[in-house]
Amino acid sequence: MPQPKKRHTASRQGKRRANWLKLKTRSLRACPQCGKKVLPHAVCPSCGTYKGRQVIKIKPPKKKAKE
Repeated sequence: MPQPKKRHTASRQGKRRANWLKLKTRSLRACPQCGKKVLPHAVCPSCGTYKGRQVIKIKPPKKKAKE
């Protein structure tokens, strides 16, 4: 079996690897309760619902007192 005669450069190696290393954009869906974008199969971080049910309690953000 033939052996490689010369070394492949880093750029050539990178071009070969680049196709499967591309990052894919995450698919987001709108939360049915609040309408914000949420990852599928995940609890909505803004309202705490999952599949139409309240799963976690969300505390309202604390307001800072002005000094």
